[in-house]
Amino acid sequence: MNPTNDLPQFKLLADGMLGRLARWLRILGYDTAYAPDADDNELLRLARAQDRILLTADHGLAARRGARILLIEAQDLDGQLREARSALGPPPGGELSRCVACNGELVRVDKSELAGRLPPYILATHKEFRRCPDCGRIFWPGTHVERMRAVLRHTG
Repeated sequence: MNPTNDLPQFKLLADGMLGRLARWLRILGYDTAYAPDADDNELLRLARAQDRILLTADHGLAARRGARILLIEAQDLDGQLREARSALGPPPGGELSRCVACNGELVRVDKSELAGRLPPYILATHKEFRRCPDCGRIFWPGTHVERMRAVLRHTG
């Protein structure tokens, strides 16, 4: 039995005011769609249609009915991450399991499949690679991962 199956499998939708938060929630492993250009009515429609919790910093939008909404009141990223993590609990996917660009669920890929797609130095110095099946981006645990984890520990 996969223990993650016991966790709630919720999905999120961030409005245009929370683009940075959306990216960091993806880094944490939350399924987070981002709709930067959608108006309030479209956000509510998308949240209902896709069964997502709408994340917004807009008090007026948060007061509307018809969707599950989480109001994010902090103005800074650290505070936003703390609010979201406190309200949502642990991410079902685990950190670094989603594409930060498009929200696709990353899959492991053998380095032998990546010849010609990455610089030889990266292939020679890293063992673990993941690919986004939706946008094709390749990810590996470089030095940026430790910097991201430091931010996450700080907001934990």
